[in-house]
Amino acid sequence: MNHEQFNDRNVVENGYFLVDIEDYPKDGWSKFKRVVQRTFKGELFVGLWVVLREMIKFDIHTVSYPAEKMPIGPRYRAVHEMKRLWESGTERCIGCGLCEKICISNCIRMDTRIDENSRKEVSEYSINLGRCIFCGYCAEVCPELAITHGGRYENASEQREHFILYEDMLTPIDQFKAGKQQEFEGFGAITPHEDERVKKTPLAY
Repeated sequence: MNHEQFNDRNVVENGYFLVDIEDYPKDGWSKFKRVVQRTFKGELFVGLWVVLREMIKFDIHTVSYPAEKMPIGPRYRAVHEMKRLWESGTERCIGCGLCEKICISNCIRMDTRIDENSRKEVSEYSINLGRCIFCGYCAEVCPELAITHGGRYENASEQREHFILYEDMLTPIDQFKAGKQQEFEGFGAITPHEDERVKKTPLAY
């Protein structure tokens, strides 16, 4: 390999050229003209025109958060919600533990017991939102449609271990009686017109 091309330090023959640098202004008027030339470019007035054009339209693109919130889709996976039965108002959760077993981030803890009616009930239920990745597996595997992902996405906390308890996820009984529980809402719930899609078998009587 020929190294002569690297040993030649002649900047003129290698294609180097000097940059034409203007002289630094000496007096005040020259400094002022240089500031004006560097400040007021054509792009500045183009940007001002775009801002003025949008202001004249009065088309507000911002929302007053938290008083106003952007609408989110029903399949959005946010903080979990526990549903009640419409007939009796009792909890839908039967304590099967499938949500705890399928949780890939190992953030769900459940403890059950037998009540006075010999029915299994949930005694302790918590979800660590610090570990939860909001995959939605717990809502998909629930056989009773008891747990869904609602639309509450403000889950910031000052602690690294942010737990949400069963009572915080369950619809309060007063809100349930007022009809504030949405049956078909959130990821994991069925669609409102699911009954119309059911097809009868040939042996149906």
